[in-house]
Amino acid sequence: MKDILERLVNGQISIEEAENLINSNNILEFDEIAKMDMERNQRTGFPEAVFAPSKDYEDLLLIIKRYIENNNDNLIITKLSEDRYERLLNDLENISAIFDYNKRARILIIRQKIEKTDSIAKIGIITAGTSDINIAEEARVIVEEGGCEAITSYDIGVAGIHRLFPQIAHMVSEGVRAFIVCAGMEGALPSVVAGLVDVPVIGVPTSVGYGVGEGGRVALDAMLQSCAPGIAVVNIDNGFGAGVFALTIVKSD
Repeated sequence: MKDILERLVNGQISIEEAENLINSNNILEFDEIAKMDMERNQRTGFPEAVFAPSKDYEDLLLIIKRYIENNNDNLIITKLSEDRYERLLNDLENISAIFDYNKRARILIIRQKIEKTDSIAKIGIITAGTSDINIAEEARVIVEEGGCEAITSYDIGVAGIHRLFPQIAHMVSEGVRAFIVCAGMEGALPSVVAGLVDVPVIGVPTSVGYGVGEGGRVALDAMLQSCAPGIAVVNIDNGFGAGVFALTIVKSD
């Protein structure tokens, strides 16, 4: 960007040429494998993220290398298995960066810079059961990476609904600005929470279930059909999307 602006000021390029160069520099193509949005952090307030499972390992490795060569922002790799993380750690041992891997959330953050800032806001994260925690942890990592404080309470679903109320009361007293509620099976918990609070609730259906509930579709349909107002619903197992949406809510004021 600085080079382009210097060339413009020095009369070496026209305004139109500078605009074209800036636009083309925003997205870089890595050997026809991936087009990375290099200015996403500046444009949206959240850095580029790479979805790992559907990518060939060698392509994933190349994407990471090229990104680091062309950008000094942190890079997030989602749904990354532990064995792939170990391979990446070995193949990228010469990279000057911090590899922060959350095993439960299956998220790798490659940190090229560390910035400590005050918390923007507090976000509550709840799960119906213990089996939903990995998705909630994915959301927590994203919320904290975006500069918010996450207040979590896990395994407080409707099967033992008495557990829910003191946790909700605590989070409300702490001034949370949004709730992320992860639930599988029949997906009832977000509706209950939304009926108790006056801030946005983000429902995250998880693929926890069996029989008709297997794969999370019943939970997804139940959350979409909720009669409680103030619920937004993300895709099945999309803790990442829930975290980004919560950040969007708190940063929009």
